[in-house]
Amino acid sequence: MKAFYTDHFVLPLPAGHRFPMEKYSRLRDLVATLPEVELLEAPSATDTQILYAHDPAYLIKVLKGNLSPGEQREIGFPWSEKMVERSRRSAGASVAAAKIAFNEGIAANLAGGTHHAYRDQGSGFCVFNDAAIAARTLKKEINPKLKIAVIDLDVHQGNGTAAILKNDPSIFTLSIHGKNNFPFTKEESDLDMDLPDGCDDQNYLAALEAALEELNARFTVDFIIYLAGADPHEHDRLGKLNLSKNGMQRRDEMVFQYAKEGQIPLALSMAGGYGKNIETTVDIHFQTIQSALKFQQQY
Repeated sequence: MKAFYTDHFVLPLPAGHRFPMEKYSRLRDLVATLPEVELLEAPSATDTQILYAHDPAYLIKVLKGNLSPGEQREIGFPWSEKMVERSRRSAGASVAAAKIAFNEGIAANLAGGTHHAYRDQGSGFCVFNDAAIAARTLKKEINPKLKIAVIDLDVHQGNGTAAILKNDPSIFTLSIHGKNNFPFTKEESDLDMDLPDGCDDQNYLAALEAALEELNARFTVDFIIYLAGADPHEHDRLGKLNLSKNGMQRRDEMVFQYAKEGQIPLALSMAGGYGKNIETTVDIHFQTIQSALKFQQQY
């Protein structure tokens, strides 16, 4: 399985910043121990690819450093050339993983999941929306007839993805997230499931099973983009849900099994994770990659 990394494109963040930048290099170190995984440096998303999902005026503001202080606060990162490069690479990793998965069944972005970015603004640590860019790139550059499902299991709703893709009937947006978590004003995905604080394994997995059944009933899926957030885990600082490590593994396996049964290629990104101990988040992400490898062997 091919996996794309961006961790050496580091954002210069102030001391004490809550974004866990370190988790990406730690994850790559673990993934490097897996002989079945080929690690590849992420390419940079092109302007054309970014513009499949974003407004030209917004892209220009990001590239030229013309984001206002308020826009930078909404993103959560101070502007820098390194921020631009990392954001391009994170989106490019999802594009590359999607193109590889289209031919090989599965591929991964060891970062990504930047689902809060809207067409014309960034938000919530997200500059460019990698899932929307990857989905649109597949349709523009690989096969315009593809029907793509974005399965977003980050604990936060994929509001930017839902907004960008809401008028595109060829891309189905599914988000299972905490009802009382960020963003506090939700967008309308094609299918949303709002979960209460403290939701446990049993209730979460029942919701996921119902969501996959509804997806199957409403949409013919040719390709899956899966956002495997680690933040529904019980020890996440920002998650508010109560999934065990085993519950997180079962979640991933259910998505991979759905793809396997339909012989549907799948591109994977890690999305959020803010564990009280960073090792916990890295371990959940690593578990997802290990589950993906089992899926690939069975595909």
